[in-house]
Formats: sequence, C-alpha cells, structure tokens
Amino acid sequence: MRSNRLTEAIWALFRIVIGLLFALHGASTVFGIFGGNRGSGHAAAVGTWPGWYAGVIQLTCGLLVLVGLLTLPAAVLASGSMAYAYFTVHQPNGLLPLQNGGDAPALFCWAFLAIAVIGAGPWSLDGLRRARGTAASPATDSGTAVSVT
Repeated sequence: MRSNRLTEAIWALFRIVIGLLFALHGASTVFGIFGGNRGSGHAAAVGTWPGWYAGVIQLTCGLLVLVGLLTLPAAVLASGSMAYAYFTVHQPNGLLPLQNGGDAPALFCWAFLAIAVIGAGPWSLDGLRRARGTAASPATDSGTAVSVT
C-alpha cells in the first residue's frame, strides 16, 4: 500500500465509519431503534435465528472495529456474517447485488475483509496496546499484513 502522511488518518476514518454503520444496523435489529428490524420499527425477538443473532454480531463487531479492539477476530466474524447474509438471503433473489438488494452486505463483507487483512492501524486500541508493548496474542492482535504507516 502506498503510504503518505494521510494514510493512517484515512484508514482510521474508514475503519471507524464502517464499524459505526455496522453497529447502527445491529442496534436497529437488537433494540428496535433507528427504524427497527428491517424498517419494521420493532426489535427482533430475542434468540430468533438468524435475525437476532445477526444483530448481536453486527452490534458487537461494529463497536469493536470502531474502536479498533480485537479488530482481527471482529472483522473476520463480521465479514463472514455478511457473506452468509448475502448468499442465503440476497443471492437467491438474483445473481447481482443490484438485482437482489445485497449491495450493503457485499460492501460490508469486503470492507471487513480488508480491515482484517490490513489491521486496525496505529490509531486504534489495538495499535495503542502494541505501542505500549502489551503482549497480545497473534489470534487477537490486528497486526498489519500490509503496512498503513
């Protein structure tokens, strides 16, 4: 990745915005706020598959990615959940995202995959932990396969 003086700030903003949008979708599903579950104005019933569980994943992973904590596992889970949503909910209704309404899941899936591969960057709680020398296991550290510095 080409680096310049704005790379770290732009990457942090990208990660924060993606995490916030995902968390808002989750809050909508779990708590019925911001229009509620699929615009119904109501929360998904606790424990219903897959809606409520998807909402919990969206809310939790979105918040973790937003602050950059445990970014790798959160981004991988978020990406996988969006791939699942695309192929089970949207793709049967048409081949392309424009035909089946799966634009958002497809974009979230790829955005979270990029975050998982590149890492949270230095402007994150994971980055702060690394900078302070806190030992983090490879399974929970966001790492940087491609440097954003």
